[in-house]
Amino acid sequence: MPMTKKSGKPKKSELPRPLRKSGKKAQRTFAKAHDAAEKEYGDPERAHRVAYSALKRKFEKVGDRWEKKPKKGPSDERARSGGPNPNGESAEGVNANATKKHLTRVARKLDIPQRSKMNKGELVDAIKKANRREAARNR
Repeated sequence: MPMTKKSGKPKKSELPRPLRKSGKKAQRTFAKAHDAAEKEYGDPERAHRVAYSALKRKFEKVGDRWEKKPKKGPSDERARSGGPNPNGESAEGVNANATKKHLTRVARKLDIPQRSKMNKGELVDAIKKANRREAARNR
């Protein structure tokens, strides 16, 4: 089922829940990538993965929504390797390639305690955990 209307705008009812709260650009990026992949591959599951991959290149998950990243590019080692059999672990939408300063700012937004004492890997894990908690709270 297409995620965009004839006008090119995304159908909010078709979008995953965290994207409904996100900005229009994030919604449009996901919907257009999904529709193009659905048309290309004919497989809804693969289209969903492609759409999330496109979304993660420009946006990062902060709490229960997607926000624009300071710099475009792969968000983690799994996204960097790409392909049908990617290597590495997913950071679940957290921009693991960002600077520690940026990750600390995101952790502050999510009110993560002890964030100033954490290294970069610990910040990524704490943000992933906070994102999951926020998403579960809003279901």
